[in-house]
Amino acid sequence: SLENIVYVEMTENPFEPYIESLRQQLEDQDPVFLIGVVVALAVVVITLFLKYFLTSKTVRSAVLLVGLCDSGKTLLFSRLLSGKYKRTQTSITDSSAPYKAKNDRGSTWTLIDLPGHDSPQTSVPGEVKSAARAIVFVVDSAIFQKEVRDVAEFLYVLVTDTVISRNVPDLLVACNKQDITMAKSAKLIQQQLEKELNTLRVTRSAALSSQDGSVGDFEFSQLPMKVEFLECSARGSKGEDGDADIESLEKSLAKL
Repeated sequence: SLENIVYVEMTENPFEPYIESLRQQLEDQDPVFLIGVVVALAVVVITLFLKYFLTSKTVRSAVLLVGLCDSGKTLLFSRLLSGKYKRTQTSITDSSAPYKAKNDRGSTWTLIDLPGHDSPQTSVPGEVKSAARAIVFVVDSAIFQKEVRDVAEFLYVLVTDTVISRNVPDLLVACNKQDITMAKSAKLIQQQLEKELNTLRVTRSAALSSQDGSVGDFEFSQLPMKVEFLECSARGSKGEDGDADIESLEKSLAKL
């Protein structure tokens, strides 16, 4: 019937002639040539897989504690790892230990406390930057007004670094020592740093350009990485015998 003829015609594969032609061409090719094509394709696939695997964010599992001297990095390092207060002195070498994030996934990062006595350009070694999943930039909120230019200089070196710009780790600015009466708020610290970084951008050939290419005052939202300002106190409001006030930082680390 007419319906059967139409049905048969519709169910026929319209690509069948092309497939048959391709099959015939492959059969006519030299086997050595075909093997070469297969090997070349395999190499391309393996190369792309390795590139993706080696540069994937999953292999960057370090959380870096950086900042100026005496900002409280080492005490924060101790509090995050054990919750305990520990008398500290200015670090001269880096320290590292596994840190288990407070999340349901059971994420474990390598927490690295880097000394702040070196210049910003040498404070973070290249291999450490390459492994960074997140950078916790610790600021002394109590004397921030006095250190704002040095803090901005350090931050500028970090966010314009080629390795960090390529890997875009999360940047958590931990405004520490909030237990001290004269401590500046995270909001004020962010505003002041944006002003200082804008000045540095102007004087250093606009290396901190915005993502959309617009011209204007610098804001942290223009950076390619996620930036968060938070308040904390590694010492805690109750001193050495009490707990640290670092819940906001722990929550941010749990989201990595």
